[in-house]
Amino acid sequence: MALGGSVIAVLGECVADAFSDGAVRGELALRVLPGGGPANTAVALGRLGTPTRFLGRISGDVFGRLFRERLAGAGVDVSGVVDAAEPSTLAVAALDAAGRAVYSFHADGAADFQWSRAELGLDRLGGASCLHTGSLALVKEPGAEEVAHFVAAAAPYATISVDPNVRPGLAGREAYLKRLPGGADILRLSEEDLAFLLPETSQEAACDRWHEQGVRLVVVTRGAAGAMVSLDGERVVVPGVPVEVVDTVGAGDAFTAGLLHRLHGHLGGRLDRLDLESARAAAAFAAEVAALTCTVAGADLPWPGRTRAED
Repeated sequence: MALGGSVIAVLGECVADAFSDGAVRGELALRVLPGGGPANTAVALGRLGTPTRFLGRISGDVFGRLFRERLAGAGVDVSGVVDAAEPSTLAVAALDAAGRAVYSFHADGAADFQWSRAELGLDRLGGASCLHTGSLALVKEPGAEEVAHFVAAAAPYATISVDPNVRPGLAGREAYLKRLPGGADILRLSEEDLAFLLPETSQEAACDRWHEQGVRLVVVTRGAAGAMVSLDGERVVVPGVPVEVVDTVGAGDAFTAGLLHRLHGHLGGRLDRLDLESARAAAAFAAEVAALTCTVAGADLPWPGRTRAED
């Protein structure tokens, strides 16, 4: 397998995000939008013009067809997708006053988390220069063990990117810490993720902890306040981009996509040539991509031409 291919592979789940405006006359109407952290990131990468390959187990149910159409419509290669007999994952979301989604998940026995060793052979990587994973795929058994095995096998051939996208209602702190840093070269997480994972630890100390475990680049996103970038202990803060917020669904996933898109020329190894200024510029672009996602309902990630920072 050749090192340094141009494709970014994204491994993880697709989720049907169901939103409601509340009950009316004893009925609850739900609007379902395609989501799932890894799928959101793959779609955003595809729309930004980065060659992207999605590795997932997608059901043949009505939601699965929606997921496939969305990925393919963004130009994402779905040849690595497994046709699954199990049902899709469903998340029912309620938005708080700040537009943040609070989810209840229906994921037991879902297609996304039933990976077998035979389904995750190294050939599924397809020569990609980077493998991104995280979210529920990181911790939801029985597939989480197979995902961890696949990531370890892929590490000699690809840069590893991980976004835990913590969901405390589905897995506890120890389950996430068991899988982190997961061989990551790049670790992107929100300040809320960090507060859950390491509640008595400062952001700076948490970054240093993961640097000691081999993570070169740690990015902690801070919502409207931007993000902190830490490269081997050197740090810089990038500001947020002011926008009129509709909701924040998919903002973190979009940030990860913007970051990987701008780091594309550095991917394929252990980020040996990456400097702090390049990492800062990538995070600044990512903040704009995330902000644009907040201006529309659901994880409707930006298409080319919507960002001000042109490549």
